[in-house]
Amino acid sequence: MEYQYPIDYNWTTEEIVDVIKFFEAIERAYEKGIERDEVMNAYRRFKEIVPSKAEEKTICGEFEEISGYSSYRTIKKAKESSSGDRIIMK
Repeated sequence: MEYQYPIDYNWTTEEIVDVIKFFEAIERAYEKGIERDEVMNAYRRFKEIVPSKAEEKTICGEFEEISGYSSYRTIKKAKESSSGDRIIMK
């Protein structure tokens, strides 16, 4: 993809890498599908870095604006799925 991920420059390098991994998991859900547990593990790590619901909404909103992929709908679908399921977004 030809866009930049929304990141906070106050995060450590490790945190930036983990947030990018979360957004890459969301991309995979739309592009070819991803295991539910993989996306949930990436989301849990993302929430450690971005615990605030308001900040999560802002960052995920920016990501959706530039990519067209909804983190919210992907995580909602993953939460409604069972372990071992494959998440495929349309």
